[in-house]
Amino acid sequence: MSLPIIFAIDDDQQVLNAITQDLKAYYRKSYRVLSTLSANEALQSLVELKNRNETVALFISDQRMPEMEGVDFLQQAIEIFPAAKRVLLTAYSDTSAAIKAINELRLDYYLMKPWDPPEEKLYPVVNDLLDDWQNNYRPEFQGIKVLGHPYSSKAYQIKEFLASNLIPYHSVDAASEEGKLLLQINHLDTAALPIVIFENGEIMSCPGIIDIAARIGLNPTLKNEIYDVVIIGAGPAGLAASVYGASEGLKTLLVERHAPGGQAGTSSRIENYLGFPSGLSGAELTRRAITQATRFGTEFLSPQSVKEIKLKADYKIVCLESGTEIHTRAVVITTGVDYRKLDTAGIEQFTGAGIYYGAATTEAASCKAKSVYILGGGNSAGQAAVYLSRFAREVFIIIRKKDLSATMSSYLIDQISSISNITVLSQREIVAAKGSDRLEQLTIENLETKEVTEVPADALYIFIGARPYTDWLGDLIIKDEKGYVQTGREMKSFDYFGKLWKLDREPYVLETSCPGIFAAGDVRSGAMSRVASAVGEGSMSISMVHKYLAEV
Repeated sequence: MSLPIIFAIDDDQQVLNAITQDLKAYYRKSYRVLSTLSANEALQSLVELKNRNETVALFISDQRMPEMEGVDFLQQAIEIFPAAKRVLLTAYSDTSAAIKAINELRLDYYLMKPWDPPEEKLYPVVNDLLDDWQNNYRPEFQGIKVLGHPYSSKAYQIKEFLASNLIPYHSVDAASEEGKLLLQINHLDTAALPIVIFENGEIMSCPGIIDIAARIGLNPTLKNEIYDVVIIGAGPAGLAASVYGASEGLKTLLVERHAPGGQAGTSSRIENYLGFPSGLSGAELTRRAITQATRFGTEFLSPQSVKEIKLKADYKIVCLESGTEIHTRAVVITTGVDYRKLDTAGIEQFTGAGIYYGAATTEAASCKAKSVYILGGGNSAGQAAVYLSRFAREVFIIIRKKDLSATMSSYLIDQISSISNITVLSQREIVAAKGSDRLEQLTIENLETKEVTEVPADALYIFIGARPYTDWLGDLIIKDEKGYVQTGREMKSFDYFGKLWKLDREPYVLETSCPGIFAAGDVRSGAMSRVASAVGEGSMSISMVHKYLAEV
């Protein structure tokens, strides 16, 4: 973390050199000392420091300067760093201005020139001011700032992308004092929202996800012309495949269209994964897996969508939406599933503005003391309910069935029943969502009595099943009637399999109808939809890749 700053300004080079030298000699271990001759340049520098999340502890400014008087400079400076202490350097003739500044500007001290010896006339004064400042000092967040409206769907997409990729960020409400200040000092208005301010102070207005990814280094240049295996999808299966592929010496590339972790990565708590008796969050599991895969040498591209796979002799060409073509000897498809969309009046309108698919832990803190609804009765819905109950005043789980026993693990049902602010609304469905610029109300129908009620709602989290992300595969790979990828002997049920499969051997267990292309995890027909099974299949797919590569 950067050291707090002592900022000195004086238009006389000799005086500036003297004050800077004295300050550095005494405070350089605990503070950074910055100095400048120009008041206008100083104000511009303060804006850049604010954007970079730096902190100014103390201003020392000369009173008589050609661009503006020291009192005027300090007046503008404390608008940017209001907590900073302020000292005015004065000559004997400036004492009246200094006294006026004490009354009107809340000036902390005025220091007569010269201040020799500094041990008597400078350091004791500055020490007292810095000690007082330190009592109330809270370090600035060091990272990316996302400035926007609380219920902006565009801002939500940015925050969700950063959180999913384990990038620290600070969300700033544009209507807050901090938000208004950032807009003011950067000469921006609300039309520019959402705004992303990076650690170096660079500003992006309404950026695309690809632009943000490029800026934070998530899309490095490909290191190899040909890969042994390209893994498409960075959920648990893809991460496991990348760990085993790279650790076993394969040139491995992992491509993810959004963020690593998949649906499991958004889970607030996974409690039935082997080896973690107290559970762990999806984000923590993802972080560990990414670190492990990277350490072994896996290359990682995100966010990059694959639009198709083409075949050329014994090679596969993975074509990205960006136009890049990646040559590889084998492919593992681990694209998982997407949350099924709810086709109900008002849902699409408020998606990202109070309505979210999946756990959306990035917005959990905004649910404090509010009414939250969860639609769905599976484990993901139960984990989200338990997590959100820590923030929300009340959490309601809406299900169509009579109870949760048919769709949720018993350990989660027991947890939910023991939490006083969670209520299960059985045999209900949502028939409409209403609001102005955000979700404010839900219309719920009782399926048994047909009674319709309208309830206030601050947030709705939707978990109504999933559909495989396989539309991009086209006709290259055999899929079942629901769109899941068929592998191994399961493909025998398709009449046209024999027309596609031209090898003498049987397809390997996880091999698709195209030799050398494998599928693992939730995208595969017959998968168990559990983190452990996805990890197992991802690991196993690499052994199949080795067998295939030995043949060609």
